[in-house]
Parts: sequence; C-alpha cells; structure tokens
Amino acid sequence: MSALFSPYSLKDVTLRNRIAVPPMCQYSAEDGLTNNWHRTHYDGIGRGGAGLVVVEATAVAPEGRITPNCLGLWNDEQAEGLAWIAKELKTYGAVPGIQIAHAGRKASANRPWSGDNHLAEDDPEAWQPIAPSAVAFGKNLPRVPQEMTLEDIERVKADFVASARRALDAGFEWLELHFAHGYLAQSFFSVHSNHRTDAYGGDFAGRSRFLLETLAAVREVWPERLPLTIRFGVIEFDGRDEETLAESIELVRAFRKGGMDLLSMSIGFSTPEANIPWAPAFLLPYAERVGREAEVPITTAWGMDDPHTANAAIADGKLDLVMIGRAHLTNPHWPFQAAKILEDESPSWVLPAPYAHWLERYQ
Repeated sequence: MSALFSPYSLKDVTLRNRIAVPPMCQYSAEDGLTNNWHRTHYDGIGRGGAGLVVVEATAVAPEGRITPNCLGLWNDEQAEGLAWIAKELKTYGAVPGIQIAHAGRKASANRPWSGDNHLAEDDPEAWQPIAPSAVAFGKNLPRVPQEMTLEDIERVKADFVASARRALDAGFEWLELHFAHGYLAQSFFSVHSNHRTDAYGGDFAGRSRFLLETLAAVREVWPERLPLTIRFGVIEFDGRDEETLAESIELVRAFRKGGMDLLSMSIGFSTPEANIPWAPAFLLPYAERVGREAEVPITTAWGMDDPHTANAAIADGKLDLVMIGRAHLTNPHWPFQAAKILEDESPSWVLPAPYAHWLERYQ
C-alpha cells in the first residue's frame, strides 16, 4: 500500500486514507440553506473515496458570508440541512468536516462568475462589511468596512462558538476555523488590514489576540475527542515573507498550545499587491517548514493533485494529509485514479460497487 492510502488517526477520528477534500465554496445557497445542489455535490464527492471531506466555508453570521449565496450556520434550520450532508458523508465512509468562517471586509460580494466584486451599496442584497479597521481590500473589493467595536468582537467570537455547537449537533466530526484568505481572522493578524491601536492591534500579541481568543472559546465547546483544526495563511508573497513566516510560525505554536490539532496551511490573501508564484505544489516547502518548526500536524492544498507528488509528500513526512480540491471537481473518484497511477491495489472502498464492477473488470 502506498503512503497516500495509509490510514491516519487524529484524536478519536481515523481517516481511511490521507486524501482530504478541502472546503470549496459553491455559492449556491439561499438564506444560508443547503439545497439539492449541495446534496448532489457532497453526495458525489463523499462516495468518491476520500478519507475526509470538509464542507465549504459556512458563515457564522449573516454579515459573515462572502456572497448572498454562501452557506450559513447561524440558525437551526441551516444546521438541519447540513446534518443530512454529514450523515451522507459518513454513510460512504468519509469523515464529515466543516469549515466555519466570517468573511470580514471581503463580505457582501458578487459570486466569482458574476464579477467577484463588492455589491453596490444600494443593491438590496448588500450589507455593511465589518473588519478590524476601516481599511478596504482594494481593486475589485473597494468598499470600506466598518471598524469593529469591542462589542462586535465579542459578538463574533460568540457566533463562532454557537456555530461550532451546531456543527457538533449536526454530526460533524472535524471542525476547521477559517483564519485564512484575507477574511476576518486573517485581517486581524495582517499588518495590511489591522491598523488598530487598542488590545486587538499593533504588535504581534495584539494582532494575534482575536484569533487566539476565538480558538479558546471554540475549544471550550468542541469535544477534546474530535479534531479542531485551523486554516491559516502563513505567507502573503508581499515582499516581507520571512518576517511574516516567522510571526506565523510563532502564532501556529500558540494555536497548538491553545488546542489546535492540525494546521491547514495556506496563503494570507490580505493584499491585492501580492505576487504569488503559482505552480504545482508550490506551498509544499512552506508547509514542511511550518510543520517542522511549529511541531504540528499539517496539510496544504493548491496544486497537490498529481498522485506521485501527493504520495511523496506523505511518504517523506512533509505532510500528514493532502488536500485535493479542484481535481475532485473534475473527477469525484480521484482516489481511484490515484490508486491506478500509483499501481496500488485498489482498496475496496475506492469505488461504489455499481461502478467498481465495470471499471475494475473492463480496464
């Protein structure tokens, strides 16, 4: 058996392999509710053979959505729809995970295929974004957010806690906090977006405070037996990478002390001026460094879809899991394809029986 298909245990949860499907926004909800699109999408990916499937960024409050069409988890009706997805994922043998999020200053936007820009302020579907400071992201997201008060900060932390409780009640066994991609938590940490002069800004400790306090609050309600993970942008590619990496590694160590079980490493996306060196597996060296120096279990995405690259990352101890995103949109049965490419004996769970009979018999 190749390393990619070896099981992985974290807390009381065991994944049948090291293949994980990361959160991928579908922008197809109304009022934060799941519908037939989500059920079909996650049902297909769930039976595809991945060990873990993490449901897309799910907003902890209405103003925390990226677009009006994002999923939400701020009420019980939304939780009921998500519970069906969690149950189906488990039926097919995948561990059901969910990412809870707040979009911050990037909220109130059009869907990517409808412009990927801020909604006009007079649009009936628009709302006022909030952020640590009244600093716009810029370019296609020019709207200036409202600076959060201390009361706003406490409310949003409580929203994360309430959503975590609902995720647990809905049957999810893996929780990810979205602290990346220029959304609210990342914007507290980033010098590009946090210009506060109070306890939630300024130096490293101040810019880290919201993230650490939110983690601590969620840790109190999320069971110790289940993984609590974080997606965090450790680098911006903005010309100050070593300084950002050093601070990020220090913060990741603090996450670990605060109860984080695994880090999903990503990019900050806090400034439109970043010069990101897009290439296959380009984040892998950074993930290896962060995992080694912070001494945390780690995974990453972005161009990890070559089976040989993914397998080597596990075999060489660079990653604990491999996040395979867009390749699963192209082929929900990517694990079956990977097994064939790696000349691995196909595990019995790689394909549902109605597919396996034909695909494995008539190759």
